[in-house]
Amino acid sequence: MNQFQQAFFINFLEQRMKQYFNLFDFTQKVNYKTEILAGLTVAMTMIPESLSFAILAGFPPLVGLYAAFIMGLVTAIFGGRPGLVSGGAGATVIVLIALMKSNGLEFVFAAVALAGVIQIIVGLFKLGKFIRLVPQPVMFGFVNGLAIIIFLSQLDQFKTIVNGESVWLSGNPLYIMVGLVLLTISIVLLFPKVSKAIPASLVAIIVVFGLVLGLGIETKTVADIASISGGFPPFHVPNIPFTFETLQLIFPYALIMASVGLTEGLLTLNLVDEITGTKGQGNRECIAQGGANILNGFFFGMGGCPMIAQTLVNLSAGSRARLSGIVAALTILVIILFGAPVIEKLPIAALVGVMVMVAIGTFEWISFRIINKMPKHDIFVGILVAIITIMLHNLALAVLIGVIISALVFAWESAKRIRAKKYIDDKGVKHYEIYGPLFFGSTTAFAEKFDVYNDPNEVIIDFRESKIADMSAIDALNKITERYAKINKKVHLRHLSTDCRQLLHNAEEVIEVNIMEDPTYKVAVD
Repeated sequence: MNQFQQAFFINFLEQRMKQYFNLFDFTQKVNYKTEILAGLTVAMTMIPESLSFAILAGFPPLVGLYAAFIMGLVTAIFGGRPGLVSGGAGATVIVLIALMKSNGLEFVFAAVALAGVIQIIVGLFKLGKFIRLVPQPVMFGFVNGLAIIIFLSQLDQFKTIVNGESVWLSGNPLYIMVGLVLLTISIVLLFPKVSKAIPASLVAIIVVFGLVLGLGIETKTVADIASISGGFPPFHVPNIPFTFETLQLIFPYALIMASVGLTEGLLTLNLVDEITGTKGQGNRECIAQGGANILNGFFFGMGGCPMIAQTLVNLSAGSRARLSGIVAALTILVIILFGAPVIEKLPIAALVGVMVMVAIGTFEWISFRIINKMPKHDIFVGILVAIITIMLHNLALAVLIGVIISALVFAWESAKRIRAKKYIDDKGVKHYEIYGPLFFGSTTAFAEKFDVYNDPNEVIIDFRESKIADMSAIDALNKITERYAKINKKVHLRHLSTDCRQLLHNAEEVIEVNIMEDPTYKVAVD
């Protein structure tokens, strides 16, 4: 290899490194202090949530922390969106509860790994772009629903276990809990007025932690949820029969988990795009999520996806680069290995206060201000998506229903807008200038525009301001030309776009029409 080839190869590697490891792209301005502090804050809020979801699903507590570490590290480095935080999210974990109860943890690991494979396939085939089809009212409903879920999930921390049953706190424990939560919220609200050098949420956690330790206040801590001490995630091949029957069993769970994770992830990515005014890479995020979930399946993790609450904590702390996510993931690993005795003393009230402020910040309050300016169907869709998200905790279903209803409304409104301008030229030819798209929803109205029996022997249908969109449109054209042909009248089609011509060409076995070449559409070239 000569000197020129060596230089070319080194430059190529540098460009690739910059492309995939933005952390080390020194053309990007990174505030290391802000990123590190934001990462520490994210880790503090992610630990109790990951533990809670793991316990909820019947997993060992460490399975939740391992997922937070693996998902967080892999997606922070390789993901499509700096600032996006991934971990052991409830949206994906809830999908696996039934599999855990019926077949056990080993099948869960296999399903998580398979979900990762599906997500990588989606990314490789660049299918992540279809998330752009989600309308804004659906986004409002999704975000508002998640904000309410985040808030309501914190209410569980005001409960304790008595004689094996979960009961609400009362008396002094309740007053102490509420007081510490309010103190945390106050610090988060007021500290930015003093200084923005350190994330307010981290300051709040430290102050409340110090107050509880210094005064010896008896209150609920992380240790009351579960122990978090352990070792490095061990490599482990899921102990399951590698048969077609096993695949049949785990594939539905894997598919749902993959779809839920990608839906929540890409919607969160879009939300971060709006907040930061930058654009992420959806397909790259799909591949990163998939790779992280495959590792989860083989390293005792419960899998996950981007977490909107932690992402918003990260952004509110000032993070805009990949470093914060890496710091958060490594912090969780260090805590698992060495810091468990300290973190287990962390008061839950401080974390609840931070998450309450995240919920308030997540909610799209602007949706209330513009609700009287929105179409009624958009209001209905937004509320419906929020209700389904809250009641079923099924983000994929909520978004799917929202998109379907929005699509149907759009189709109906578009169908009503097709119209025709009619006139007879000096040669006695009847012209129909069509306005609006011709598709399955507008075919009936299209057919009603023509006066077949009273029209002259020659008719021109002009599509300059229209478009033949689908097979229903082709069928409608076929029927109208047949009606004219039966009484020996001729129909010409004019001003068809290239794709419309191709569509008619592909359906030439179904329909026979006379396409009129328009001389004004010829392009002169030198």
